[in-house]
Amino acid sequence: MSGNITFRHNDTAVLSVTAVDAPEVKTSEEFDERIGDSYGRNGMRPGMLTKLAGIKERRWWPEGVSFVDGAIEAGRQAMQAAGVEADQIGLMINTSVCRENLEPSVAVRVHHELGLPTSCLNFDLTNACLGFVNGMQLAATMIDAGQIDYALIVDGEGSRVPQERTLARLGGPDSTAKDLFAEFATLTLGSGAAAMVLGRSSEHPEGHPVIGGASRAATQHNELCVGDFEQMRTDAQGLMVAGMELATDLWKDAASEFDWVDMDRYFVHQVSQPHTTKTAEALGLPVDRIPLTFPTLGNVGPAAVAITLAKEQDNLASGDRVLMMGIGSGLNMTCMELRW
Repeated sequence: MSGNITFRHNDTAVLSVTAVDAPEVKTSEEFDERIGDSYGRNGMRPGMLTKLAGIKERRWWPEGVSFVDGAIEAGRQAMQAAGVEADQIGLMINTSVCRENLEPSVAVRVHHELGLPTSCLNFDLTNACLGFVNGMQLAATMIDAGQIDYALIVDGEGSRVPQERTLARLGGPDSTAKDLFAEFATLTLGSGAAAMVLGRSSEHPEGHPVIGGASRAATQHNELCVGDFEQMRTDAQGLMVAGMELATDLWKDAASEFDWVDMDRYFVHQVSQPHTTKTAEALGLPVDRIPLTFPTLGNVGPAAVAITLAKEQDNLASGDRVLMMGIGSGLNMTCMELRW
C-alpha cells in the first residue's frame, strides 16, 4: 500500500483569503548582532540566515499585541471581503501553532471577538505547519455534506517570544555550535496572520472552486523537529531529506488521479530558499511559478501558504489552476488544488 489518500470536493469554493502582516520588522542582521560573540567563539560566521536560508527579515507583533489579535483581524477582513455576515458562519477553525494557554482553545476568543453565532461550531485544529490546509479540507467536507453553508479558517502566529528566548540562549557564554545549528530554524520563523472564507460553489459562481487533493504521512520522522513553550530544536538536514522523500512519494502516487505538472501557481510552504529549490527540483516545478514570501516574512508556520496566496491573488487570472502545498513536522503533507 502506498499510504496515499486522495480526496475530491464537489460544491465548495474559496470566497476570500486575507493576510495581516505583523508591523515590527526584525532583520537577520539584527539577529546576527545578538549572537555574534557565539559565532566567533564557535568558529562560525554570521550571515547564515540570509546566505543559507534566504531570509533577510521577519516580523514581530508589538509588545502587548497577541497573535490572536492578528487572527481576529484577518478573520474580520476575510468575512468583509467575502460579503458574508458573522451570523452566516457555521464553522470556525483556528489552525495556529501558537497558543498562550493549554486551555481554553484559541478559537473561543476569535469566535467571541468576531461576534459569531452560538450555532457556529468552533475549535482549534493543529498539525504543525500543515494546519491551515487541513482546516480547509475539513471545512470543505462539511460544506459538501450539507452540514454548514459557510466556514471561516483563521491562523495567527507570533515568533517574538520564542525568538527572544532563543537569541538570549544562543548569545550566552555557554552556547555551542551544536546549539546554534539545533535552534537555527527557530530564527527563521515569522509573525503574521491569515484567514479564509469558504462557501458553496453552486451559490457563489464568483468563488474559486476547491477541486481536491492528496495527503500522505511519514510519522516515523516525528522527532526531527520538536518544540514546546520554551524551545524548538530541529535536525534541519534530516528534516530536509525526509521532507523531500515524502513530497516525492505523494507526488508519484497522486499522479494517477491529478495532473499537477503544469499548474499556473505552486504555493509551497514558505521555509527557506534551499527547501524551495529542493522541492522544485524533486517535483519538476518551474521556479517562476512559485511565489515567495519567506525572504521578508520568514516561515509563518501554517499561515504561510495562505498568506502567500493572499498576496499573490491579484496576479491570478480567472481559470488559473492553483496548488497549495503544505507540509508539517511529524511528518505530514497535503496538496490541495483550487481553480481561480
